[in-house]
Amino acid sequence: MSEHSHVTDSYFPAEIERKWQQRWDERGTNTFTGDELRRAGREGRPFYNLMMFPYPSAEGLHVGNIYAFTGADIFGRFKRLQGHDVFEPIGFDAFGIHSENFALKIGVHPMELIPRNVERFTRQLRRVGLMYDWDHTVDTTQPEYYRWTQWIFLQLYKAGLAVKKEAPVNWCPGCNTVLANEQVIAGECERCGTAVEMRNLSQWFFKITDYAGRLLDNLSGIDWSETTKKAQENWIGRSEGAEIRFPVVHGGEEIAASAISVFTTRPDTLYGASYMVLAPEHPLVEHLTTAEQRETVEEYRRRVAATDMVSRKITEKEKTGVDTGARAINPISGEEIPIWIADYVLMEYGTGAIMAVPGHDERDFEFARKFDLPIRRVVAGEGDTAATPLEEAYTGPGRLVNSGRYDGLTWQDAKQAITMQLAHSGAGTPRTNYRLHDWCISRQRYWGPPIPILYCDTCGTVPVPEDQLPVLLPQVEDFKPDASGISPLARHEQWYRTDCPSCGGEARRETDVSDTFLDSAWYFLRYPSAGNSQLPFDPEVTRAWLPVDSYIGGNEHAVLHLLYSRFITMVLKDLGHIDFEEPFTRFRAHGLIVKDGAKMSKSRGNVVVPDEYIEEWGADTIRTYLMFLGPYEEGGDFRDAGITGPYNFLNRLWDTVLSAEERELDAGVEQKLHATIKKVTEDLDALSYNTAVAAMMEYLNTVRAGGRTPERAAVEPLVPLVAPFAPHLAEEFWERMGNTGSIFDARSGGRFPTVEGGVWPTFDPAKTIANTVEFVVQVNGKLRARMEMPRGIGEGEAREAALADPNVQRFIDGKQVRKTIFVADRLLNLVVG
Repeated sequence: MSEHSHVTDSYFPAEIERKWQQRWDERGTNTFTGDELRRAGREGRPFYNLMMFPYPSAEGLHVGNIYAFTGADIFGRFKRLQGHDVFEPIGFDAFGIHSENFALKIGVHPMELIPRNVERFTRQLRRVGLMYDWDHTVDTTQPEYYRWTQWIFLQLYKAGLAVKKEAPVNWCPGCNTVLANEQVIAGECERCGTAVEMRNLSQWFFKITDYAGRLLDNLSGIDWSETTKKAQENWIGRSEGAEIRFPVVHGGEEIAASAISVFTTRPDTLYGASYMVLAPEHPLVEHLTTAEQRETVEEYRRRVAATDMVSRKITEKEKTGVDTGARAINPISGEEIPIWIADYVLMEYGTGAIMAVPGHDERDFEFARKFDLPIRRVVAGEGDTAATPLEEAYTGPGRLVNSGRYDGLTWQDAKQAITMQLAHSGAGTPRTNYRLHDWCISRQRYWGPPIPILYCDTCGTVPVPEDQLPVLLPQVEDFKPDASGISPLARHEQWYRTDCPSCGGEARRETDVSDTFLDSAWYFLRYPSAGNSQLPFDPEVTRAWLPVDSYIGGNEHAVLHLLYSRFITMVLKDLGHIDFEEPFTRFRAHGLIVKDGAKMSKSRGNVVVPDEYIEEWGADTIRTYLMFLGPYEEGGDFRDAGITGPYNFLNRLWDTVLSAEERELDAGVEQKLHATIKKVTEDLDALSYNTAVAAMMEYLNTVRAGGRTPERAAVEPLVPLVAPFAPHLAEEFWERMGNTGSIFDARSGGRFPTVEGGVWPTFDPAKTIANTVEFVVQVNGKLRARMEMPRGIGEGEAREAALADPNVQRFIDGKQVRKTIFVADRLLNLVVG
């Protein structure tokens, strides 16, 4: 060690961590200036390491947050030690209903509450020793950020991708706001537990459906967790089929301009369509309903309107519906069939109307049985005929029956043939449909970026000119939403009254604010250009550093946040603002932490606040312990008793590094060193942090086995290996080894071979293989000894060595060895009579 190291020194984590966090700040170890970011992008090896930015709650960070951030930070530090210029920013996703509701609950304005929360989060994050570039932070509630969120809205508006339309939405009377389907649990609001109802509101939508095909097709080319890609694939939900036109008739005569279009993936079953069903909110219902049925239909529509969208999607429920009295013509059979409305058909899926084929759809079958509607078999499976009765819907493969000239065709061939016939006659067209729906970005709340739109009686809808951005969110005391479905901003005339930029006349501001998912859909683009007041993202810097190289976050955002980010990126690319269309080259979802086997929650009183643990054990110990709990992508169980293991490991490492001597490296230790470097390198790249820590612990045992004095050549390469997990301790070791500057900026290891341009040690593959192996020795199939033997030992020699072992001899007990089972370098089983 260097001249200022002392073997008698003790390991005091708080002292070491305070020292190095201060050094990092003073030296700017983890920050880039604007020029440095440009230069590193041009001349260096840029690596953009991103983690999902937190919502700054009043409770502060809990250990689950620290688990997520530490895992991402470890990967960034690993890449930096390998010689990359790593940009690792952080920010705060601070707008939204959570903050607003909490502010209302405690009687503090969010403009006061959020800065306080951000300050606390910042203090906690700094204490963990994360490698954040604090000069490139973002806060979504700051005007210098949401100015550009509003700018993005305007780009989509100008491109025809932002539209306002009326649509049915989930409405929570408790929170007085629109809810996404994912926020409705068993018919209740996930936040307050109030029963959710349906409302028709005029909302702003982004036309993400225009990008459905690209969003789906691109999934095959990105390096993401398979579970995440599958979740997006299911959410987008591509279906191939046909859109079919059913003419509406009255008294046997077709009613002009009243045809009903349906999308189906099974046009082969068209002969089995015995009735139609419209969503109760379908715009044609009012027009089609006969006078005799109007009162019944309207009453049913009122009942359905009081039901949330999620409850309507439940398939295992009693079917309800009413006949409109109207009739449609099956376009292939010419049959006149009734038109019903029912809550199991949703306006948001397909066209809001279905052709009901009860013989081959379970929901249609249940509905037809209840209301005594015709059920007809048109597909016969193996062993069935056209006359085989249907006790339940048949959904398997087969050939067509009761289908006119298409009888005998396989269902696949019939699907193609019937679609062609419909197209030829003008009654239908081949169609690709998607489950994905347009993104509703309107929120009737206060705490969010105002949507930059004006309404003028003369000019109509007018976008706010870009040079007038940001449209500032005013500080108003009366920001509690009400049951009207109108934003609290609509109560503040002084704010919403303004002049039209086109004609100079009176205009009114849009009073809805935008969805927080829009804030987070582009924040990664802003980080490298944070502080740039002229542009949302500097073209040169963006080209050099984007797309993001590695993104780590929670799998609860597998669909919405990640999908919206991909959509916004594609749009900006198409509009010429950036030159890539996928934002995240690699994405991995981290696991979840539980406490003593139970999910952490305030109601259980088991939420782990990291501050007290860091105070007692040190950040390096907590970082290492969290990563040792289990596979990073699965999570683990936080138990207080488990912390001592990683703490003792770092303590022993401290003693080992400070007591190491200059002498020749033992061959067995050298082999273990190379095997450990290989293992840790591969594990970190795969985010297998728990097994990397275990490998280093095992190696330290080898180095200290039998009380031996460690060699400097044995311990010095271990310092960069442990550095991603325990960065403060590694910095202290690095300095005591006689180096200047940060270990994370070092470009070589000096005494040990490293990767080019970094301090990460390399390994010799030939030296990773041990000269000895552990044999399992069994007698009659039962384990009786574990023995070290030379690698490649033959059966005879292995048997001779095993027979000489006292414990093996005891179980043979003079009996004759009748058979030997030998597995090279692994197992020897002696079968005795």
